[in-house]
Order: sequence, then C-alpha cells, then structure tokens
Amino acid sequence: MTDTKLPPPFDPGAIPPDTDPCPFCKISTSFSAYDPSHPPSSSSTLNPFKLAPPSFIVLSTPTLIAFLDILPLSTGHLLLCPRAHRPKLTDVTPAEAAELGVYLRVLSAALVRATGVPDWNVVQNNGAAAAQVVNHVHYHLIPRPEIRASGKFNESFTMFGRGTREELDDEEAEVLAGKLRMNIALVLEEEARKGKL
Repeated sequence: MTDTKLPPPFDPGAIPPDTDPCPFCKISTSFSAYDPSHPPSSSSTLNPFKLAPPSFIVLSTPTLIAFLDILPLSTGHLLLCPRAHRPKLTDVTPAEAAELGVYLRVLSAALVRATGVPDWNVVQNNGAAAAQVVNHVHYHLIPRPEIRASGKFNESFTMFGRGTREELDDEEAEVLAGKLRMNIALVLEEEARKGKL
C-alpha cells in the first residue's frame, strides 16, 4: 500500500506560489497596526518610502489597511483592503466584512473633511472582467470634485475607471495622508462620544 498524501485544504488567504507577490500583501506586511484613534506621530513608523512605489498609509488595524491610490482619479482617492490576501469579496471572513463596513463609513467621513469635497464614490470590483486589476479585494473611495466644480449636474459624468489618472505627488501625498489620519481619529472620537461605534 502506498502512502498517498492529500492536498492541503483550500485556503483563500494563501498566495499561489507561481504568481507575483501581491502588492497589497506587501504593503500589509510592511506596516504595523496602530490604534486609529491615536495615529503615530513619528514619520518613521509610517515611512512611505520603505517601499517602491511609496505607500501612504491612512489606516492600519490588525485586520485592515487603507492607503492612497498611486494613480488617483482625484485627490484623496483611497484604497481599503483586508490585510490577509483575499482575492474577491466572497473570500473575506465575516469579521473582516464587518470591519470593512465600519471603516468604509469612517473613512468616508474623514475623506470629506480632509478634502472638502462632499461627493464621493465607493467602488469595489471582483475579477478581471469587472475591472479588478490587483487580485486582492479592495474598495476605492474616490472624491468627485469635478462634478461639483463644473456645476453641470445634468450632464453624464465619467464613471469609475475612465478619465485622467496621474501619478501621486509624494509631497502632497504625505501631507494628505497625515491630514486623513488626523480626521479619522477625530471621527472616531466624535462617534465614541455619541456611542455610535
């Protein structure tokens, strides 16, 4: 009788060995979690230049990480994802899904305050046919200043995935990331006083 080994059980959090490392997993493992109510004041803790391209972190919990998009559709374009490698939304755990929901709302409020733009999109794509470029589930939070500034609300507007995308400016990104972390802390403090969280 031969000793037959069974394949290990499927783990949606595992990165397939024959693929390039996931850039979002690289970001997740490069930055430690911190209490979002008290973000670190030391720039060395969140040094964006320890990775290439730089990663400007705005939220880092034990479960989630959020950072500025390197090719933003508008100033303040954020990405929020679980730390664990989860290819699609259906792969996240119930606990991750719950925390994603909480922080989508918190990040939205902080984003409006930090950018001064009251309109934004929240977009989440699943799979290549649905325009998912990085195979790690993530939400886009995208301020929409061009609609507000144009004053032409009756015209159709550019949907997510179309339009001009420019590389993130490092100096502006550092300032904006700090402003976002501060506003996240303020939103959490206000909500704690109101008993919302």
